[in-house]
Amino acid sequence: MRILITGAAGMIGRKLTARLMADGKLNGRKISQLDLQDIVPPPATVIPAQAGTQLAINSLRDKKLDPRLRGDDEGGDGDNGFKITTHVGDLAAAGTAAGLVHHKPDVIFHLAGVVSGEAEANFELGYRVNLDGTRALFEAIRAAQISPRLVFTSSIAVFGAPFPVVIPDDFHLTPMTSYGTQKMMSEALLADYARRGILDGIGIRLPTICVRPGKPNKAASGFFSSIIREPLVGLPAILPVPRDVVHHFTSPRTAVNFLIHAAGLDGNAVGPRRNLTMPGVGVSVQEQIDALGRVAGPQAVALIEERPDEAIWSIVKNWPTRFAATRALALGFEAEKTFDEIILRHIEDELK
Repeated sequence: MRILITGAAGMIGRKLTARLMADGKLNGRKISQLDLQDIVPPPATVIPAQAGTQLAINSLRDKKLDPRLRGDDEGGDGDNGFKITTHVGDLAAAGTAAGLVHHKPDVIFHLAGVVSGEAEANFELGYRVNLDGTRALFEAIRAAQISPRLVFTSSIAVFGAPFPVVIPDDFHLTPMTSYGTQKMMSEALLADYARRGILDGIGIRLPTICVRPGKPNKAASGFFSSIIREPLVGLPAILPVPRDVVHHFTSPRTAVNFLIHAAGLDGNAVGPRRNLTMPGVGVSVQEQIDALGRVAGPQAVALIEERPDEAIWSIVKNWPTRFAATRALALGFEAEKTFDEIILRHIEDELK
């Protein structure tokens, strides 16, 4: 089985890569080749150096590279004996997507995207990456006539206020941000290309991923992680929104599980409605802080400083709260039951 991951240098892409390298197979099928694409190379920690292993770096921005480094070289062996090739380039640029699907991947995890805050701040960049890049990939698949299983990471940002207490699967899509609009349009493309048999697509609307490891990014939701991540290691954190804000969360570990599960779903069981809202934990910011106190004590909670930020609040106040996720649960997707579990998974996975 050959697998392509777009956006492989991002947090979820790195964790998915590590999971596939450790497993050596996907849904019972042995992996023979793993192709990793992003605008930058994945960090060295994603693909540990091994004796005698050379990874092919396929720079899609430099056509004068040695031919062996343009994807013709299959790269080095992964932990379980399969080949790994990294591809560096802009997915929306002419010819990039075609080069990625040339080798006919069986499964594509399409994770590439600009995060919410950056998509809102940079209108053109958001549409280029989140919409044009997706359309370019789908068109390359159509031209190659390969019809792979494609798992697309959408977002609960496709929904807009006002909301009921628990949001059902059939709630209307009315995004209140450019990011949500770009994801909604990509969902529509995925459903249409799947209807025509061009690809076998599954879109999963991810909850906000929390606790995100590493440094803060430009996502408007970043503070949801920082008010947990920083206090756990004795650092201060800023809370820019009211404590009664309610949001829908899952851990990075569970997000990767969603991707793996989606790749093996029976398309007939999913039906024509190819975009699914994922389950998660719906809690208020205050409930997040209470969970932090239970896990790490009052000294961690004391490190959170409330500092209102109108720019962040203008985005967050229109975000969805709790979801029923009835279809996803019926299809076997599983998530945490409490926010305490999410914190403990962060400690297990990141803080050892």
